[in-house]
Amino acid sequence: MTDFDRATAAPAGAGAAPGQRNGGDLVVETLEALGAKTVFGIPGQHALGLFDAMGRGNLHFVSSRVENNSAFAADGYSRATGEVGVLFLSTGPGALTSLAGLQEAYATGVPMVVVASQIPLDGLGARRKGMLHQLDDQKASAANVTKSQRLIQHASGIPSAIQDAWTEAISSPQGPVWLEIPQNVLLDPIVVPPVEDALAEAADNPPRVELIREAVKWLAAAERPAIIAGGGARRGRAEKSLLSIAEKLRAPVICTPGGNGAFPWNHELSLQSWIEDRHMTDLLEDADVLIVIGSSLGEVTSNYFTFEPRGRIIQIDAEPRVLESNRPGLGIRADAGQALTALDAALVPPGVQATWHGTSPEVLVKETLAKVKARLESQDLAKELKFMADIREAVPAHMQTYWDMTISAYWGWSCWDAREGQFHSAQGAGGLGFGFPAAIGGAVGLETTGTSGGFARVLAVSGDGSAMYSISELATARQHNVPVTWLIVDDGGYGILREYMVGAFGKATATELARPDFVKLAEAFGVPAVRVSPEDVGDALKAGFAADGPNVVVVETLLKMFGPTHLGV
Repeated sequence: MTDFDRATAAPAGAGAAPGQRNGGDLVVETLEALGAKTVFGIPGQHALGLFDAMGRGNLHFVSSRVENNSAFAADGYSRATGEVGVLFLSTGPGALTSLAGLQEAYATGVPMVVVASQIPLDGLGARRKGMLHQLDDQKASAANVTKSQRLIQHASGIPSAIQDAWTEAISSPQGPVWLEIPQNVLLDPIVVPPVEDALAEAADNPPRVELIREAVKWLAAAERPAIIAGGGARRGRAEKSLLSIAEKLRAPVICTPGGNGAFPWNHELSLQSWIEDRHMTDLLEDADVLIVIGSSLGEVTSNYFTFEPRGRIIQIDAEPRVLESNRPGLGIRADAGQALTALDAALVPPGVQATWHGTSPEVLVKETLAKVKARLESQDLAKELKFMADIREAVPAHMQTYWDMTISAYWGWSCWDAREGQFHSAQGAGGLGFGFPAAIGGAVGLETTGTSGGFARVLAVSGDGSAMYSISELATARQHNVPVTWLIVDDGGYGILREYMVGAFGKATATELARPDFVKLAEAFGVPAVRVSPEDVGDALKAGFAADGPNVVVVETLLKMFGPTHLGV
């Protein structure tokens, strides 16, 4: 054994004696008191005190193979269950590897508590002591992808810090909160008694009364009100109030990719989610009052910043930086659920009859959807339309689905009817590799919270490029026998980038990929897999949904996107 091996074989510091409580116990006890049931992550040397304590607790640990996938899994767990996702990270490379996954949770507003280990206290302060995994300021690396960052320097501060972090994570705007605890604080014996209870309640975030009053005044005089429901509408559980308001105003409602499912898909006022179609952009531009809920009117929602509204905008968002970030309007900083509840209570059916230049809102919605359908049918997209329809028909109405950044997902943003399930995608930050590990977390969460049988199964959809980001998680799915079906649409490269480059430059560069035989690779992990033609995807998925544990369906096909409408072509 070399001197380096001896130095790194055991944690620094004496640590607690076997069976003796340490700082790690306080982490585990506090999380359990707050209601945590499952933790995602990967063990690491500086975090050994934390993992030792888990052996004395009741938390269920799911060990991923890459920390970024652990972050996606904790994210998926939270989305599926509505509970806080918990992530344990080791120091340095392990912590840094999680950041891309945390960016998605931060951008989408997913509540998570992240506990990262740190080097011993005497190495902090940017001194270059040559410690393993040492960073100048680890928590600074997380500043762009988490709501806040805390360093805990003594064991007695652990319970309160975790309780505060949990409170912040669930308070709107929700998101991940970063805690880090030095190795010796986790390892050393403690005199702090076991944690018996912990309380974390979301901070109240109601709308200002005068702003609701002004919004009601605008809406009372509106002839052409319309609503854009973003991801905040779902996070704020505003669906019931949204439906009531839309029906009182007879206002057409369109959902963004993040808001998919916030409004009934087949309602007579539903524009569904065709947010990237110019017919929809034209309609929204013509609204005399537009209510925007939980959306920044960003790139996709604005049809790539071609949206030029002519009416007034009421924008509701829990994140104050979002308000008027792209368009001026009446900004209401509030939790979407609380804001829409207040607006619904104050709103009476307006005296002005809703009419769009002599056309009723209901007829307008029907005609606009027909225009979208006609545009799609004129673009030689029969294969794509059937492929997405076959997936939708195969997926049970209750099933939650997780979509990676791939052509199928871009179709799903616009055409997927979530029904009684939930639609989850990586549209917040747009990083590759989200689908499969997030689906693992979602399925684990559903099982953990008592969903039984086939109702815990979820679907993940990836392309071959994004699948390679998370292929190692087949081992995680097999180890924990997770009920997840993974659909890999293999087109031999980064399909959407290939399409973009050909459209812009006439040829694609660096988009083609050598990839494995996904069926054989899955089987090597002990996961059943099948390769089918696009025409058979529905039957293959149904068979996968009826099976036990994880399974993979591979479809080799080249899908096209519907033609963009923001380019004026």
